[in-house]
Amino acid sequence: MLSLVLAAAQPQTPDPAPDQPVAAEPAVLAAGHVDIGPRYVDDEWTLLIHDDAAQPVWRDPDRTVLQVTDAAVQTVPDDPVYGFLGVPAGTPVHVVPQVQHPDVVWVGWNTQDPQVMQTIDRGVTLELAGVDGPGEVTMYLQAGTFSEPQVLWSSAEPPGQPMWVEVNTHTHANWVFTAPGVYLLAVRVSADLISGEQVSATRHLRFAVGDATDPDEALAAQPGELAESQQAAAPDTGGAGADSGAGGTGPWLVTGLVVVAVGLAVALLVVVLRNRAVRRRVEQERVQS
Repeated sequence: MLSLVLAAAQPQTPDPAPDQPVAAEPAVLAAGHVDIGPRYVDDEWTLLIHDDAAQPVWRDPDRTVLQVTDAAVQTVPDDPVYGFLGVPAGTPVHVVPQVQHPDVVWVGWNTQDPQVMQTIDRGVTLELAGVDGPGEVTMYLQAGTFSEPQVLWSSAEPPGQPMWVEVNTHTHANWVFTAPGVYLLAVRVSADLISGEQVSATRHLRFAVGDATDPDEALAAQPGELAESQQAAAPDTGGAGADSGAGGTGPWLVTGLVVVAVGLAVALLVVVLRNRAVRRRVEQERVQS
């Protein structure tokens, strides 16, 4: 079942150094500590992934896959406080935990890049700008065994869901994926600078969830194309259930169209007959006069 864990708001990991490079090569990160966070690259504001798994380095989200292996599988507890996950109790889900698991990539966020700390005014705003994937994604904090979960982001909600992050913050949360497959999470990071300037950047985090999911597929995925390919790959369940969806053309939709057409025809006939009766009455009045 999902672990009820103590908060890990300030993990004891080294702060990013000002001269840490941005790696050029692609990478698949399946374990170890990583953070997403704002960074300046050639004096341009952006969002990168800070990788502490080996030699600390920043990585480009477009060239980095966060692989969530089956070591992350847990089951949803039989507890109504987890109803926000949108799946029944006992359902297996992949969980990137709030507290580090040695065999699962540990994803958090930080605002500790030295140049970022020197230029932003108080903090930044992180937003979930969109999600492409085969299931739902939820990120939440849980402060202790008897505390209810605090949902930060949910793909079941409209895009946005702003989260304020103060300067010099380093935090981890629980990330829950309800189905295996490739996910692209569009994350926007915005800030007011002490100069008065406003900056913003949106990047896509690439998750390959489940041992059977190919990280190369996540690396090559494009947001629009991913949504289309996963829709095309969805199994055809057939029968009335498949035809009765919002975009379907099944029997219920056909029946509805027939009813509407018959109703219009009856209404038109009534109008025609009424007009004829009016004309006859007018002609009779003329004859009598």
